[in-house]
Amino acid sequence: MIDHVSIAVSDLPRSAAFYDRVLAPLGLVRLAERERTIGFGKKYPEFWLNLRERMATVEEGTGMHICLRAPSREAVDSFHAAALAGGGRSDGAPGERQATVTVCYGAFIRDPDGNKIEAVTFPR
Repeated sequence: MIDHVSIAVSDLPRSAAFYDRVLAPLGLVRLAERERTIGFGKKYPEFWLNLRERMATVEEGTGMHICLRAPSREAVDSFHAAALAGGGRSDGAPGERQATVTVCYGAFIRDPDGNKIEAVTFPR
């Protein structure tokens, strides 16, 4: 249903390095690079970083977050660990949570600009 998502970042090189590490466990790699935007994906860019130099840090409690599917619990753990090692912060440690219809395993992080990103996997 959704083709791609974009987030604003204040420092494109810093954010690109952060997301290179954070998205790798989810199987997403850098596929497109332009002067003011970088796209990550598996076969085509699905997750974009857009440079907005004057943006303020995203405030917690804004209610917006992006959830990305992870292939395994280990990938969720690696996503979370990479975010913390790369200058992000935890907004929910890896663990089981009750989803709408089943239990999932996920983690929430905040990137250096405060964007809230989740990685989740579901039992099979």
